Amino acid sequence: MVQKKSEVLMDLSLRRSIFFPSAEIYGDSFSGFWDYGAYGTAIKNRIIESWRKDLVEKEGFVEIDGCQILPEKVFVASGHLNNFNDPLVQCNKCHSLHRADSLLGKEFELTEGTPIERFDELIKENKVVCPKCKGILGKTKKFNLMMGTDIGGTGKLKGYLRPETCQNIFLDFDRIYKTMRKNLPLGIAQTGKCFRNEIAPRNSILRIREITQMEIEVFFNPNKINETENFEEIENFKLRVLLEGKKSTEEIKAKDLVSKKIVSGKLIAYYLSRLQLFYENLGIPRDKLRFREVGKEERAFYAKEGWDFEVETSLGWIELVANNYRTDYDLKNHSKVSSKNLKVKEETEFIPHVWEISAGVDRTLYVLLELALREETKKEEKRLFLSLSPKIAPFVAGVFPLVKKEGLGEKAKEIFNELLAHKLPVFFDVKGSIGKRYARIDEIGIPFALTVDFDSVKDETITIRERDSTEQKRIPIKNLAELLWKLSVGKTTFKEL
Repeated sequence: MVQKKSEVLMDLSLRRSIFFPSAEIYGDSFSGFWDYGAYGTAIKNRIIESWRKDLVEKEGFVEIDGCQILPEKVFVASGHLNNFNDPLVQCNKCHSLHRADSLLGKEFELTEGTPIERFDELIKENKVVCPKCKGILGKTKKFNLMMGTDIGGTGKLKGYLRPETCQNIFLDFDRIYKTMRKNLPLGIAQTGKCFRNEIAPRNSILRIREITQMEIEVFFNPNKINETENFEEIENFKLRVLLEGKKSTEEIKAKDLVSKKIVSGKLIAYYLSRLQLFYENLGIPRDKLRFREVGKEERAFYAKEGWDFEVETSLGWIELVANNYRTDYDLKNHSKVSSKNLKVKEETEFIPHVWEISAGVDRTLYVLLELALREETKKEEKRLFLSLSPKIAPFVAGVFPLVKKEGLGEKAKEIFNELLAHKLPVFFDVKGSIGKRYARIDEIGIPFALTVDFDSVKDETITIRERDSTEQKRIPIKNLAELLWKLSVGKTTFKEL
């Protein structure tokens, strides 16, 4: 039986400890929580590093690191305690819990605004039963996804694990704006954990309860939404968009999104373009990505406009980034509940509006791994590898002595240490045959292998092998660090060596 791509990836991830269930040695551990091994952690960190370099630093944003637990009043103001709900239904027979919208499927137009009674009507009309025991389902109810905790010894102080990383940014805006000597538009970024008490976690790290996010909130003057610096750099860039009510993706220039009033202004078209470019540079094929326009009934309760950045996988279209025009909803509500004036004064006094770019790191990692997964058969030998971009591979190269004897091990170690001194992420291995070492690093996505052989000692050259093509070349050791850096950042290609 041919394995599904998602199953092959899961097998590889477990075998190479890329990611795996948390607390797995306990049979009754919680679902929806996952740990990352050494290679998964390295890939995850490099995704975040690329985001930081290519979006945060290039755009002149500032980055913060906020607390994961926040006071109850924060989520009263944000609306999460009243609105952050999923439709929950329980089987009357086996008492298992299910998301009502998942049981009904995608053929029904179910949104965040769908009345809870509508789920019961559809379940009855379509004779939907419990998928586990075929039992009758009970009434649907709203289930809040927040995770609460008591603070201190009295039990009277109520806190919540944040369900998204952006609330810290809104709470810190006033201080950051006043102390960082920045004018609007001001981008504030943050990476970190958030927590959602999902009813039915599934598809490994795609729907989980502890999530890592890369978040950017851009604060701007709504009257200057079309006064965006550097817009001319991307005005002719074609974005792949699926407009509301349409069935096929279109390619529309950034400037046309603005002139046709598909988006609210240049600022939004600019950041959508920058985001698409970022993911293309991570290795996602252009024909596999799109921005799906989120309809009014489907949008989050705080959003005036929304574009979900999605990527096509074997499991269908997966949302990686929520892009929302949050208007002044957040600062206005936090100002009201906290009694803190969060207005700014630039010509006039106003509460800034917010454009949000909220990316899921775990989902991004999963999608990049699946799209990079390759299975080949050459001369009756099967080969499995991850064709990851050097930008996000766990290491840019593996350093191997052909054998450990006759000084090759020492020479390889010397080269390895020299590359580390140049801040290049490299991997050293002496165990097993050279063929098995190649196979190991291919499976975890390392793009190049550097092999020290007997000629290396004689003429100070080294063999470099490319992962995807398995082709090999000889290059001078003295040029190795520079060439490896150029390969890792895309300044040159293997063919050009």
